[in-house]
Amino acid sequence: MKKTIFTAIVALLCVTTTINAQDTTDNTDYNKWQARFRIISVIPSPGDDLTGADVDISTAFVPELDFTYFFTKNWAAELILGTTKHDVELEGGADLGSVRLLPPTLNLQYHFYAGDIKPYLGAGINYTFFYDAKSGDVSDMDYDNSFGFSFQAGLDYNLNEKWFLNLDIKKLLLKTDVDVNTDGSTVLPVEVDINPLIIGLGVGMKF
Repeated sequence: MKKTIFTAIVALLCVTTTINAQDTTDNTDYNKWQARFRIISVIPSPGDDLTGADVDISTAFVPELDFTYFFTKNWAAELILGTTKHDVELEGGADLGSVRLLPPTLNLQYHFYAGDIKPYLGAGINYTFFYDAKSGDVSDMDYDNSFGFSFQAGLDYNLNEKWFLNLDIKKLLLKTDVDVNTDGSTVLPVEVDINPLIIGLGVGMKF
């Protein structure tokens, strides 16, 4: 897994370097920087990782900020910043407390142009920090920070030369190793899939 992630990072850096050095598109009229403010819905898709039981991770609604830098008129890199809090429990069973996620995500994007409408596709990498974990009905829950992959599709709609509306959908392929301390002495190591779908709506500014 670590080898795959390292290979993906190197490939992403090589692609952006090549794009920046060998641009053959018409770059006469575009802004190099954009920033967006979105309200996002983070919808986890957990599996039955915990000893055959269904893990329920709550949906979260939070603000999100992202910055986009355009290498060319079509190619860009986007850094996505936001943090969420999720309640965790076994379906119909124990309360496993809550945990906060900070998942900075870097995506390489390709933007299309159709008048005031600008669709885009993206893919990249994610590193999620887990913090402020609450244990619920068990003695302790310890989450490992982890790498993941990101896939993205979105649409910008220009309001004028500076401001635009944005609709964005992302899928993160994300899992974490969790140590569940059930009684103060017994620790159960578990690999938990999170794989959230992230749907955002917001406003952006070019500069």
